[in-house]
Amino acid sequence: MAFLLYPGFNQRIQMSYMLRDLEKKLNKLKMIDEDVKAKTIESLQRYAEEGRDVKSELEKLLDSFIISPESMDPYGIVWKLEHIVNTWEDRFEEDVMKLCSKADNMKVKTLTNLVEVARGIHYIYRVVRHYYLLGKKTSNIYLILQMQMLMPQIMEIAEAYHYASYAFSQGQPIGDGIGVLAVAKLAYGKEKKTYEIAKDTIVQEMDFEGRKLIIVRAVGPGGTVGRPGEGVKKVVEAEGDKVKLIITIDAGLKLEGEDSGKVIEGVGVAIGGTGVDKYKIEEIAKNKGIPLYAIVIYESIVEAITPMRESIAKSVDKILEKVKQTILEKVDKDYTVIVAGIGNSVGIGVT
Repeated sequence: MAFLLYPGFNQRIQMSYMLRDLEKKLNKLKMIDEDVKAKTIESLQRYAEEGRDVKSELEKLLDSFIISPESMDPYGIVWKLEHIVNTWEDRFEEDVMKLCSKADNMKVKTLTNLVEVARGIHYIYRVVRHYYLLGKKTSNIYLILQMQMLMPQIMEIAEAYHYASYAFSQGQPIGDGIGVLAVAKLAYGKEKKTYEIAKDTIVQEMDFEGRKLIIVRAVGPGGTVGRPGEGVKKVVEAEGDKVKLIITIDAGLKLEGEDSGKVIEGVGVAIGGTGVDKYKIEEIAKNKGIPLYAIVIYESIVEAITPMRESIAKSVDKILEKVKQTILEKVDKDYTVIVAGIGNSVGIGVT
């Protein structure tokens, strides 16, 4: 009888151990969630009117959601997704602006990013808590085992969100902004024409060795990624057949064991996110027969959303060297090249 019962007892003991381990990590997640929320409330209160209930209004924003468009018929889904995402972003920013009436436009964008960080970590905590309680309630060892295996990666992401809250609350550049920083340095000190081409997106036109260089990037120093896809599309339409090359610069997720700040060249469009911006650039480039080159800077997921590290910032010179070399080799004089710096512009101003 003891021999027959032993496997069952062994499984219960194992499940009890895993539940205790999950409970410890869940409590740590809760502490991170509360700390980020407290930091967000503190930052919002600096720019809110006196007597405003910042905490309750923040709770509404943290629980808000976005519903993806129906994909049963994929035709036109990119435009539906763009409409929904733009509506979401505009409404989210408007809600933060109403809450922080004392903040200027650039500060509102950074505070909006901070609220999104708080919303992200709050969602992670809710999902982990759900599966922990569900596994405990149903005594499903396989569900609990899967959660325990995923927890190291989840905790790494949670810690990244935790550090990201410091960056956005203080307006510091983050690793994801390396593309914006690179093109900002490319334009620094040059005679140029600067104008807005899409929401939160600017263009800087200048001469480079007899070629027309057009830089597309998010406006700064407020925290925004802009709409680079729309920006590049409008530039190509305005320039016509003069555009002979499009280069995108963005952070890329490195593999374990690879060096942070390593600069890699490739072909295609280096843009993350929903895919709308990437689709727009690919579509216009295909129609016009424009080559697409990409430069990626290796970073971990933690480095991408936390204050920019020295090893990543130092890669800017290598990026610019590759950009200049590529332009001189691939584009003849009197033609146009577009260089798009992709990323969050928090802490990176317009030069």
